[in-house]
Amino acid sequence: MKHQGWRFEGKDGAFILEQPELTSYLYFPLVNEAGMMSAVAPNLHGEITTGHNTFLMEPISAEDLHNSKAARNFWVYSEGFGPWSVGGNSAKQQADVFSEDKDHTELKAGFLWHSVTRKNTKLGLKAETVNFIPVTDDKVELMKIRLTNTGKGTLRLTPTAAIPLYGRSADDLRDHRHVTSLLHRIYTSSHGIEVQPALSFDERGHRVNKMTYGVLGAEADGTAPIGYFPIVEDFIGEGGALDWPQSVVSNLSPEVASGAVLEGYEAVGALRFADVELRPGQTVSYVIAMMVADERIHQEQVVARYLTEQRFEELLEQNRSYWRQKLDVVSFHSGDTEQDLWMKWVTLQPVLRRLYGNSFLPYHDYGRGGRGWRDLWQDCLALMVMEPEEVGFLLYNNYAGVRIDGSNATIIGSKPGEFIADRNNIPRVWMDHGAWPLLTTLLYIHQSGDIGFLLQPQTYFRDVFVKRSRERDDSWSPEQGNKLLAANGEVYEGTILEHILLQNVVPFFNVGEHGNIKLEGADWNDGLDLAPVKGESVAFTAFYASNLAELAKLLTHLQQSAGIGEIEVAEEMAILLDSLSESLSYDSIQAKQERLNSYYDSVTPSVSGRKLKLQVAKVVQDLERKADWMVKHLRTQEWIRSEAGLEWFNGYYNNDGERVEGDHPQGVRITLTGQVFPIMGQVATEEQVGRITEAVDRYLKDERIGYRLNSRFGEIQQNLGRAFGFAFGHKENGAMFSHMTVMYANALYKRGFVKAGKEVLDSVYRLSTDFPNSRMYPGVPEYINERGRGMYTYLTGSASWLLLTLLTEVYGVRGYYGDLCIEPKLTKEQFDANGEASVVTSFADRKLHIVFHNPEGKDYGDYKLKGAALGNKPLSCKMQGQGCVIPRRELAALSDKAVHRIEITLGV
Repeated sequence: MKHQGWRFEGKDGAFILEQPELTSYLYFPLVNEAGMMSAVAPNLHGEITTGHNTFLMEPISAEDLHNSKAARNFWVYSEGFGPWSVGGNSAKQQADVFSEDKDHTELKAGFLWHSVTRKNTKLGLKAETVNFIPVTDDKVELMKIRLTNTGKGTLRLTPTAAIPLYGRSADDLRDHRHVTSLLHRIYTSSHGIEVQPALSFDERGHRVNKMTYGVLGAEADGTAPIGYFPIVEDFIGEGGALDWPQSVVSNLSPEVASGAVLEGYEAVGALRFADVELRPGQTVSYVIAMMVADERIHQEQVVARYLTEQRFEELLEQNRSYWRQKLDVVSFHSGDTEQDLWMKWVTLQPVLRRLYGNSFLPYHDYGRGGRGWRDLWQDCLALMVMEPEEVGFLLYNNYAGVRIDGSNATIIGSKPGEFIADRNNIPRVWMDHGAWPLLTTLLYIHQSGDIGFLLQPQTYFRDVFVKRSRERDDSWSPEQGNKLLAANGEVYEGTILEHILLQNVVPFFNVGEHGNIKLEGADWNDGLDLAPVKGESVAFTAFYASNLAELAKLLTHLQQSAGIGEIEVAEEMAILLDSLSESLSYDSIQAKQERLNSYYDSVTPSVSGRKLKLQVAKVVQDLERKADWMVKHLRTQEWIRSEAGLEWFNGYYNNDGERVEGDHPQGVRITLTGQVFPIMGQVATEEQVGRITEAVDRYLKDERIGYRLNSRFGEIQQNLGRAFGFAFGHKENGAMFSHMTVMYANALYKRGFVKAGKEVLDSVYRLSTDFPNSRMYPGVPEYINERGRGMYTYLTGSASWLLLTLLTEVYGVRGYYGDLCIEPKLTKEQFDANGEASVVTSFADRKLHIVFHNPEGKDYGDYKLKGAALGNKPLSCKMQGQGCVIPRRELAALSDKAVHRIEITLGV
């Protein structure tokens, strides 16, 4: 695919964009495992932080990218020309941006580095600026500026670096901004400026602060600056601004030298370097380090580690190698090289989610770091492919966030297994939260074969909220800690299996008047948050139904493979597995609710600590009975037909107890979510899947922006959710929401509707890479708005689902209780000119290069898997459905040092 915007260069995923400043809202992430998180725009705007309370540059929103004058600026002053910014951030350059006098710029970026080349023909100067965060233990962003005389005469230049030092919590931006500047202690040293506020004013209280923020710089050989302008008001001058500072415009000499201490002002890392003369073709370079440290910065160490051009280049190459190695864990080769490279950027996104959480990028200007409950589990889907060695540990720790009432912690810490009682004492339960852990755990067990994971003991989360946050337990106090206690005061532990059972069986009884699971605070769509009393989520009732069926299969496998005939659960849970003792009619909503309330009462304020041993076979029968009832209920009660004769599943009931979807005076109402989970969870019959695709194509498919999340409801839904207050075609109200669109594709592939699934995936790719409309760098956005612009780039769970769908469904490479299952669903156009398609991935701790050969050019449905070989040696390959299963032991016997090429032959 050819783009009118960015283009790929080479085979590593690096891309180039000419005149990037002519597109608004662009930014690029820079990050490392040490906790440094940055965003950099084409004009070097953005932010730098290590967390909510520690911003080096001031925290920004997307609008600040063009409104704010604060940037990573580097100025040069030339006699006869005046000031010029390498980021284009002078008032004059901004005024010329639409004129013929504008600078020529080229952006180039890769994993994970960002460069901008800016040329000014009148000045005869070219500036190449490179930014990245090194993969060291330090929280530092490096920037190198290389100036080249492209003119015919000698240039005499005065260089000045100028990065504003905000140096405090995001809360201080509009809460005593000036007062918190009075805390600033500003120090100048041999190579730069540091700010160490005396106190930190934030949610943690007024605390003595040790955190330090610094801007240090040097010439290419480490030569120090000659002076400083540490205070903003002195740097800009009276009447000046960051985009037209008097100290640069008037070429003032710096009055502050090394060793100064200043207090109580807004700070700027303004470093003046010695004048330099450049003859035609001559270059000079400068290196700037922007740093956050736990104590005062050790200047000599920083200079040695970072502040020479040689060290910069060494660290840049180390950075490229690190990210290349991480992203080479999985890669695809198809008939579309551009799409394969684009997928590299999608592959990066789940790693970014792990590092940033859902905060600290301009569109993600909400939250205070960390991730939501749903994010924990969905991000692990991709990390199972990207970073498999960590996933078992992460999953285990995540289960400590489950409450004994089947809900979970709402505030997630930054460390694995860290859960916090609700910060604002506002209870809220998302009804879908209990559904995701099983899906992720199943993938883990299939990939690893670690069925014993289910039997590991884990604690439960406890805070003041009980009975799915409907009540407060005033007997609980924070001093007790956030772990559930037994009646004897000891911390209670149950198996991971017990946690999973609770999360899925409790919702079965938590139903509304139509027999579907209550919507509570919201489900996956956070915007459906105004129906806590009578609202029901039919969509996630289908998800929970499929979970109960999957749990039954999992328990059966546990019994057959590990010989486990009995399991232990808390004795209070017996009434939820009702068919084992006191069976009740599932048609009776009142009986279900009363049974659930009895369970709540039995575990409040604590559990007894006693366990029951249950026969696995009987638990399986109970789960199957529940699943079968739900499927029958959904297929009969929630299958609807429009006046036009189209059919689909209703997805919701509102707070007035009214069915949401179907014919309406203001137009047909349908949600994509309401169709995805019945398809994915085998609730929809094959015939119903076909009917659903017809309805979705009719009412939700839009060639301009793809598959909408919902049709136009036409009015604010105060009895359903805030989402309908958004303009139609934006965010959760009718945008192309990538997450659900990709899940729709995944569901279609799972059910064998490959052509329809591919069409959905192709639409996501086409819309994301349509730069004249999407205006985004390579990757998948959270959503596409009504104008086709990609919104909330980089940090979206849809990337995990897209990577997983491509690997496990399109290429058909996935685990099956520890063995390798290969079942490709590639269409003929996805093979290259030689009839090959391939994927590189890891399985059983071995790196595999799986190559599919389609010599006859057959389409999906026309070819069959004929055999598998490792080199010239046939592999044991037991046919299963349309694919085959290779025993894990055969792969584990291979060397862990090599990449093993597995040949898969397809034919008639």
